[in-house]
Order: sequence, then C-alpha cells, then structure tokens
Amino acid sequence: MITRRILLLSVSTLAMTGGLAAAPVAVSLHKSPECGCCDLYADYLRERGFTVTSHSTREVAEISRKAGVPAELQGCHTAFVGGYVVEGHVPVEAIQKLLAERPAIKGITLAGMPVGSPGMPGPKAEPFVIHAFGEDGKSSVYMSL
Repeated sequence: MITRRILLLSVSTLAMTGGLAAAPVAVSLHKSPECGCCDLYADYLRERGFTVTSHSTREVAEISRKAGVPAELQGCHTAFVGGYVVEGHVPVEAIQKLLAERPAIKGITLAGMPVGSPGMPGPKAEPFVIHAFGEDGKSSVYMSL
C-alpha cells in the first residue's frame, strides 16, 4: 500500500532529479509571409520542445524596432520567449541559457541570416556570435556557439 509519505518522497525525488517534465515554453514568432527559413526555424524550435505560434506580417522590421532590437542586430524574424526578445536564427542552446539565467537584458540576437544557423541551409562556416541587448539599445556579446 502506498502511504502519503512514500508518495511525497517519490514526487520530491522526481522533482530533484529532473524526472518531472517542464511545461513547453511558448514562442510567439513574427515573420514575413514568404519567409521559408523562418518556417524552418519555427520547426527547429518545435522539434526541441517549444510551442511556437507563428504570425505572418509585413511589419517584421517595425516589430523588431519596437521590441528594442538595435538596427545593426536585426534578423529576419522576431520572437518573444519567456519575457525576452529573441531575434533571428538563434540556436536553442542560447535560448535555454537565457531562460535559465534570466539576465537583466531585453533580449538576444543572432544578426543577419548566417549560413548553417538553425533554419538556414548549408554547413556552419564560423562560430555564431549571439549578442545581448538592453533597454538602452546597447549590446554586448552574450555567447558564441
């Protein structure tokens, strides 16, 4: 017979060891209606456990600007994840780090459309430099992958 104590110990053990699955993280992705690489990026996130809602719009640059992404760091789509802005083809490792650490920044970006980045064809040619940016528009290197 399972006692309340055994049940509580079992649940506590599962929680401490990561045995309980976390709820999927919601992503709101804003992209151009014709952008195939943005659709591939959304698929990439879904395959890694994110719940992605895709919004087709002709106003991606305006959404990015209003979200505070510096012009020189803009990508081809803007996503909102866990209270942060994620701009461009950012690898999931950087998003996971962002959500785990919860730094006091506005968001992260992988500027442009680097070859071999998630959703972009071709082999990776060089490290991906992900930048963090703040409310003040200033940016710094967040990480390289």
